[in-house]
Amino acid sequence: MTTTKETGNCFEFDVKAIAEDGTFTGYASLFGVTDLGGDSVQPGAFTKSLKAKPAAKVKMLRGHDSSEPIGIWTSIVEDSRGLKATGHLILETVKGRETYALLKAGALDGLSIGYRTKKESFDQTKKVRLLSELELHEISVVTFPMLPTATISRVKSTDFSRLVAAINRATAALH
Repeated sequence: MTTTKETGNCFEFDVKAIAEDGTFTGYASLFGVTDLGGDSVQPGAFTKSLKAKPAAKVKMLRGHDSSEPIGIWTSIVEDSRGLKATGHLILETVKGRETYALLKAGALDGLSIGYRTKKESFDQTKKVRLLSELELHEISVVTFPMLPTATISRVKSTDFSRLVAAINRATAALH
């Protein structure tokens, strides 16, 4: 068992669906898929962590940088495929708006988990570390995903263009 913070199991976003209010749903980890770091998260690995920590307490960061919170997770669940997360970018913040714009443009397109390994084993034949219990600390939006096989499945929409117009009017009024 390790006690250091680890990051991995990154996934690409489907940026075609990025909508205007910053709410999105996707997979932060897929079960049984080996990432480029040689780790494979096993079904049920997040069960204890999700019982102990509600979604809103799992931080939404940019690039695993604890000084870069960009939103909140509203739902995180394990299903048969992996760790499914629904979150909301806080568009009233500079970093939330920047992240939204970068996602929309396709400059950012990944998710990555920050966790502590609680139980693991090693498959000598496949040379893969099998992660069977993880303590989830954060899910980040990242530039370079390690495992580009999961995508965001849905992004909700509101009129972000009105918010941008209001910000632009307020900024112009200050000058």
